[in-house]
Amino acid sequence: MTSLRAAGPDERPRQRSGQRSGERPRRWHRAAAVATAGAALLAAALLATPTHAAPGGNGDAAAPASVRAQAQLEQVTGFGSNPGNLTMHRYVPDGLPAGSPAVLLLHGCAQGPVEYFDHSGWRGVADAGGFTVIAAGQQTANNASRCFNWFEPADTARGSGETLSLKQMVDRVLADQGADANRVFVSGLSAGGGMTATMLAAYPDVFAGGAVVAGLPHGCARSMIEAFSCMSPGKNQSPQAWGDLVRAAHSGHSGARPPVSVWHGGQDYVVATANLTESVKQWTDAHGIDQTPDATSTLPQSTTRSEYHDSSGKALVTTYLTPGNGHGTPIDPPSCGASGSYFLPGLCSASYMAQDWGIATGGGDPTDPTDPTDPTDPSDPDPSDPDPSDPAPACFTASNYAHTQAGRAVHRMGLTYAVGSDAPLGLWNLAVTTSLVESPPGYFTHSPGGCP
Repeated sequence: MTSLRAAGPDERPRQRSGQRSGERPRRWHRAAAVATAGAALLAAALLATPTHAAPGGNGDAAAPASVRAQAQLEQVTGFGSNPGNLTMHRYVPDGLPAGSPAVLLLHGCAQGPVEYFDHSGWRGVADAGGFTVIAAGQQTANNASRCFNWFEPADTARGSGETLSLKQMVDRVLADQGADANRVFVSGLSAGGGMTATMLAAYPDVFAGGAVVAGLPHGCARSMIEAFSCMSPGKNQSPQAWGDLVRAAHSGHSGARPPVSVWHGGQDYVVATANLTESVKQWTDAHGIDQTPDATSTLPQSTTRSEYHDSSGKALVTTYLTPGNGHGTPIDPPSCGASGSYFLPGLCSASYMAQDWGIATGGGDPTDPTDPTDPTDPSDPDPSDPDPSDPAPACFTASNYAHTQAGRAVHRMGLTYAVGSDAPLGLWNLAVTTSLVESPPGYFTHSPGGCP
């Protein structure tokens, strides 16, 4: 959260029933003394130089130019009563059919919806995967540093303030695009990460999954001054105490809760890395699972991915810890996102999130070649089953340079890696030729012996 704010805790013009749009309300929260002390701390956070990891990481497997969308991010008005006084932008790839997923994005402090969408890599991932992106925006009238007010009770309760405004944005996309109500996801950075946790807690009936990036557990703070201690050094509570905050956010909910991934940098001095540990406590308890990882793997940039499974083996909580990263959203330019303040080159987080949610290119989970989803034959749930109706997997033999141009591979620091499996292919140039097998669609593995 690059900063929390540099003014009073809730200097927001709240529109009441009968109040004209733009009319200044009479009620104001006043915390001038606290704000003055807090401004210096927050200014230091805002002006601090982000810790960038070295370039590299997994690209977003961009679609070929012939199928790339030409759509633009557009502002949407009139999406509901909007009690939180937020803004809404929407990105719909050209030709997107009804029944497609939707992703809600929440930017960090001192950012805006257009900047976050343009830099975070979600455009290419949405084009390739085929889904709508909703980019929500905070306004300085609500928070001087444009932070989502994740610490204000009036903005974090179900059916109230900013949480309701965000839910109304989702409702608008469901109505306009005919999006799939069972495949709506949310992700946010910093203050947007804190609000992401709140949306998952308050609206488990709306979201099918979420990703908290350099954020905080839901309910960690209920005031601006308390928010500082949550950011750093962090608040240490029992798993049950954290889980109770989630359960209280929608006390009438009795169904399944959405899976959550938590992203953090090991060198984050704005929102302490301890918040990753506390978030794991919260969401494992909310899901009724233990805090021992069931699977771990190492990704580019020395990122450790840990999964916490339920009894069926499904990952309900996943963490991504990049030890060299500071505070920001991981990207992998130029194939995934663009460099900027609080965007950390090294790993395409948008791509991994879409893979976790099963909305990456081709459907299913491209990180898992055994994922039981066969898009070519809906009646055949097992792609390994030798069903004669299944076509043979596509195989491509080309230079490593040509593979990257076609979206079958990515290059990092002069080397080439297959999209999906991340198999090393050697030098990125025209002289090295390799063969890649595509199965399932969008997931490529190296075939050292060439194509069949």
